[in-house]
Amino acid sequence: MTTAVTVTGMLPEHAAQVLAIYQAGIDGGDATFEEAAPTWEAFDGSRLAEHRLVALDGDRVLGWAAVVPVSDRCAYAGVVEHSVYVHPDARGQGVGLALLPALLASTDAAGIWTVQSGIFPENTASLALHAKAGFRVVGTRERLGRHHGRWRDVVLVERRSPAVA
Repeated sequence: MTTAVTVTGMLPEHAAQVLAIYQAGIDGGDATFEEAAPTWEAFDGSRLAEHRLVALDGDRVLGWAAVVPVSDRCAYAGVVEHSVYVHPDARGQGVGLALLPALLASTDAAGIWTVQSGIFPENTASLALHAKAGFRVVGTRERLGRHHGRWRDVVLVERRSPAVA
């Protein structure tokens, strides 16, 4: 890692930088189907507070990770979908590899047994990061949705917690 980072819990004072990083990922075209970052209120209300992290260099947010429940049905209480976003200037410096294991440690400690995500196949950096962090490819969901006028496939990845039997 060429950038020294501190991974810590995401706080409201990180909101503007977190949402700017999210928007930069959206603008890149290969991170999400979303077209605009949400308001902080929507972001804050949808992500599980105990599993939201930022990677900091001083006061500067270099990246973030967070999870959302996949369902409110009790059978899926231990299944979450996660996101990891890194500031464009900090990509390739180990920020994602600092965030993702910390997020998995947090979800493991909480008894969450499956962490999953959908990744565009063109996002090779994210696929490589997830492979390094122990995720497996479940499969490709072909033509899952339209994005900027074209059909996009999504690679479904998951990681089962070794801490949950």
